[in-house]
Parts: sequence; C-alpha cells; structure tokens
Amino acid sequence: MTQTSRTKPTEGLSPDDELKLNVLLAGNVLAVRIDEGARALYALTEKGEARVNLSPIGRPDRYFIHVRELLGRHAMNLPSGYPVHLMRWTRMGQSSPKKLEQLLKLGEDEAIQAVAHAPTLTDELARRAWWALPTMEVARVMLSRPAILEGLMGKQLAQFLAEHLPFEQDQVAAMHTVRALVASRLLEAHELEQLWRKAQRRPHYLIGFLETMPDQLPNQLSYTATERTIEVNMQADTPATRLLQHCFSSAGQAYIATAMLVLEKPQTHEAVALLLDMLGAYFQAGQHPEAESQLAAWPNEAKALVALSQLKASVAEPILIRTTAVGPLLRRHLEPLFAPILANLQILKGLSA
Repeated sequence: MTQTSRTKPTEGLSPDDELKLNVLLAGNVLAVRIDEGARALYALTEKGEARVNLSPIGRPDRYFIHVRELLGRHAMNLPSGYPVHLMRWTRMGQSSPKKLEQLLKLGEDEAIQAVAHAPTLTDELARRAWWALPTMEVARVMLSRPAILEGLMGKQLAQFLAEHLPFEQDQVAAMHTVRALVASRLLEAHELEQLWRKAQRRPHYLIGFLETMPDQLPNQLSYTATERTIEVNMQADTPATRLLQHCFSSAGQAYIATAMLVLEKPQTHEAVALLLDMLGAYFQAGQHPEAESQLAAWPNEAKALVALSQLKASVAEPILIRTTAVGPLLRRHLEPLFAPILANLQILKGLSA
C-alpha cells in the first residue's frame, strides 16, 4: 500500500519576493507602507516613492506577517516584527530620533502612531510619518508638537484637518480636531471665521476656541463692557476685583456667552469634562479665601465667582458614570448640575438678580 505524500504548507517569503525586498532595503529607505489589499509594499526614499509588488503564497495574512518580520530584521534587528514590549516602550516616550527613524521602516501602523506621539518628533520625521499613515488622528497628534507647528508640515496638516473636518462622523474626534486647529494658530483669518461659524451649529467645537483664545474670541466685538466695570475699577485692586472687572469687559462677556452656549447643548462626556475644567481655571481667582470680602459691594457676583472657581471635571462624574447618553438625553441628565452653573454665569452677565 502506497502512502499518499502530503506537501507541507510553504512558510516564509517566496524567493522572488525576498530578493526584491532585500534589494530595496539595501538602499536608503526612509519609511515603509504596506497595502495588503493591493499586495504591495511602498517605500519612501530620497528619490521618491518605490513600489514592490508581492505574490503571497499560502494565506495572505500569514504571508504579510513574514514580510513584517523581514522589515523588523532590517530596521531594528527584530526577528518577530514589532512586538508588544516594543509598543509599550515607544508609548512610554523612550524614543530617540534615531529610534523613530527605525520605527518608520517597520510597515506597522502602531509604530507610526508611536512616532507621531513622540516628544522628540522633528519636522522631517513628521513628513515621513505622514507619508506612511495620513490619517486624521496622526495629523491631530503631530500638529500639537512645537517642532511641527514651526516647520513645513504644520500648515499642510492644518489644511488637511480643516478640509476633512466635515467628513468626521465621531463628535469627540471632531471636537479634538477643532482644538488642534485653533491651538495651531495656522489658520488664515477667513478660515478661522469659517470654523467659528460652523461652531455656532456644533457647540462642542466652541471648546477649542474657549481653550486657546478665551480673551480673543471672534464674537468679542458683539459685546461691550458693562457699565459696572467702572464701579469695579473704583474698588481695591485685588485678584477678585480684577476677575470681576474682566468678566464685565467685552472679552469677559463674550467668553461667558460662549460658555453658556456650550453648557446649554453639551454633546459628549468628553466635552463636558473639558468645559468644566476650563471654567474652573478661568474663574480661578474666585478661589481666593478673601474673594467674597474683597467684593463686599457685589455679594451675588462674589458668590457666583466662588462657585464657578470650584468647577472641575470630577463634579460631573457621579452623573456621567451612570449614563452613556449623548446629545439631548445627556443634557437632561446634566440639568441638576448645569442649571446652577448657568444661573451663576447669568449673574455675571447681569441677566438675573
């Protein structure tokens, strides 16, 4: 009886693919991107972009594991590609510019994310990372780095985020995109104005403006300093009186009105937490032990300032941990917390006694 021979499944790369990749990697490769659907590997070199067409044998998913193993050996002497311990290492910030260069050659999205988050990111490394993984998340993260804001990539990333913001479906991601755009200070005046107009229909966008430019909001010209500013000026010069004077100024009135708009339409848990932290920081001078005595002539305003100065994200936790609601339903859950906050802000606008 003749035993039927069975062919063992082929492991590893085909000789042809291995040769092509080794020839490519022997040159000066700056970054690598893998497209498994197109069965191709792309390399960024000093001469431009190179493409290597691959012919997987066996299961394609297993085959591309072997491709990444080859990249790992070439880039960082890693026999098994990009391991979990290295992911933890890079996320901890243990990434010199030289290590970042190597990470860009692994063909791993996680490695590119590590480069984007690295404190030592340079404008040139950002260019390579952007070529390898041009996503909204990568653009947001890199745009927060001073070296990128001051380099050639900053404007390109800001324009990408602005152009793709209308297509962002996730409200939290959209909020963070606006935060990154406003904080970058790279938008032209008309682009910032356009973003501000959009924010009137999407109040969670306003958080980026409140965070970065609290005293230069685009709506500041719509408000004038209240007559009470003069009366406050006649009081002693203390942290509390200076804060109240600022609240009565056109910049302060614009800030208060904008904050109230966000409070009236909170969209997500993240937006609520950010806003409460910002409000507490804005009214911080109200925490002064002698704030109420310094504002004896303004008892209602003094109490409002003290209450607002105590705001922080944690005050909303008892409500937020019990619900996953967003939008109008979230607003109903937050009503007991937000009603007093809005009342205090109205006092500073002179809309209630």
